[in-house]
Amino acid sequence: MSAVMNVSYDTQIPNNVNLSSDRRVLKALEKWHPGYLNWWNDLIPDQFQQSLVYLRTAVSVDPKGWAKFDYVKMPEYRWGVLLAPQNEERTIPCGEHKGEPAWQEVPGEYRAMLRRLIVIQGDTEPASVEQQRHLGITAPSLYDMRNLFQVNVEEGRHLWAMVYLLHKYFGKDGREEADDMLRRSSGSEEAPRMLGAFNEATPDWLSFFMFTYFTDRDGKMQLESLAQSGFDPLSRTCRFMLTEEAHHMFVGETGVGRTIQKTCEAMNEAGITDPYDINKIRDLGVIDLPTIQKKANMHYSLSLDLFGSEVSTNAANAFNAGIKARYMETKIDDDHQLQGQDYRVRRFLDGKIVEEEVPALSAINMRLRDDYVRDASGGIKRWNAAIKKTGIEFEIKLPHEGFHRQIGEFASASITPEGDIISADAWATRRNEWLPSDADGDYIKSLMVPVTEPGKYASWIAPPRIGIDNQPGDFEYVKLHMA
Repeated sequence: MSAVMNVSYDTQIPNNVNLSSDRRVLKALEKWHPGYLNWWNDLIPDQFQQSLVYLRTAVSVDPKGWAKFDYVKMPEYRWGVLLAPQNEERTIPCGEHKGEPAWQEVPGEYRAMLRRLIVIQGDTEPASVEQQRHLGITAPSLYDMRNLFQVNVEEGRHLWAMVYLLHKYFGKDGREEADDMLRRSSGSEEAPRMLGAFNEATPDWLSFFMFTYFTDRDGKMQLESLAQSGFDPLSRTCRFMLTEEAHHMFVGETGVGRTIQKTCEAMNEAGITDPYDINKIRDLGVIDLPTIQKKANMHYSLSLDLFGSEVSTNAANAFNAGIKARYMETKIDDDHQLQGQDYRVRRFLDGKIVEEEVPALSAINMRLRDDYVRDASGGIKRWNAAIKKTGIEFEIKLPHEGFHRQIGEFASASITPEGDIISADAWATRRNEWLPSDADGDYIKSLMVPVTEPGKYASWIAPPRIGIDNQPGDFEYVKLHMA
C-alpha cells in the first residue's frame, strides 16, 4: 500500500498527487482555475462571499483524521485534488479483463467510454451548486446555512476531482471537456446540464433536503460503482469523494427528519390529530405531512431517472470493459463476468407491468437502481419511526418505480404512486394529489424566512440533536459579512 496521505499546499491547488512535479497538468489546472473562481463568484450571492463559514477542509486522505474545521471565506476555500491511497496489487474486479492489474493509464480502446463517464459524473457536481445558489438568503438557521455551504464547496471540490482526471489523462479533449463544465449551466436553454434532474429548480429548503437525500444518494451509488473501476485513478478519486458524499445525505435525511419532527410537535401542541387537516396545520407555520410526501414523490422519481434505461447496452459495455462495476462489486458472490446469468426487470408492455428475466449483463442499471431503492428506504423507515413516536398516524412511502418517469421502461406509462395504471388524462387531473402544486410551492415559499441569530431556527424546522463538530447549540456557524 503506497500513498501520499497528507495534502501538499505548495501549489495554488492543494493535492496529494505530486502536482508540483507534473508541470504540464499543473499549468493546465492553473489556467482553468480563474474560470472556476469566476463561476463560483458569479454563483454565490455577494453577501456570503465575505462571510466566515465554519467549514470542513480535507487535509489528508487518512479516514481517521482527514478533515479539519475552521472559519474560512468560501472563495478562499482550498479546493484540491485528492485521491485515496493506491494499492499496487489491485486488479480489475469485473468484465473480460477481470483479474488483470488495474490500469494506471487510459486503455486506448476504452478512451471515449471512460471520458464520457467522467464528464457525466463531473457535470453533476457544479449543477447542484447552481440549483442551490439562492438558498443562502432564506436559510432557516446559521447551522443549516453552514451545511448548505459545506455541501456546495464539496461539490466544487468533486468538480476539481473530475477536471484533474480530464486534464491529466485526456489531453486536448480533456481540456475542452473541462472548459465545457463551466460553460453549461443548470436550467439553461442554450447549454443545460447533461442530466434532467440537474436542470430542475431547487426553490426552497425542503427541496434542498429532499435533493441531498434522494439525488445525492444516486451520486453515492454511481461513485461506488466508479470506485470499483479498472482505471485506478478514477477508482481512487471516487473512493475519497464517497467520504465527503456521506455528509450530503446526512444533511438531507436529518433536514427532512427535523421538518417532520417540528410538524408533529406543532400538531400535538395544537391538538390536531388528522394529518390531512392541511389548512389548520399550515396555520401553525409548519409543513404538513402530505406535502412532505409529495416532495418525496417528486425527488425520488427524478432520481430514479438518473439511472438511465433499465436495459442498457452502454452499461453492459462499461461493465464488460471493467470501466464501471456494480455497487459493492467485490462483495457480490458470482463470476463478476455475468456469463449466462439473468436478472429480473420490471417493464411496461402492452399496457401492463410485467416482470421479465433478461441477461444480467444488460440489466446493470436495473440492478444499481434496485440497490439504490434498498438504500433509500432506510431513511424513510427512520422518518416513519419518528412520526409514530409522536402518536400521529401517517406513513411516508416511496412511490411505485413507474410513477412520474421520463426515462426508461415506464416513460410512456401513467402510473399512480400505488402502482395502478390509469389514463394519461386521469393522471393529469390527479397530478396535484401526488406532486407539489403551485399552491403548495407558494405556501412553502412563504415559510422561507431567514433566521440568522445563532441558536435560533425558523418556525417549520426543529433544531438538530447535535451540533457540527460537537459545537454547542448557540454556536455561530456563519459570521455574516453585512455590507
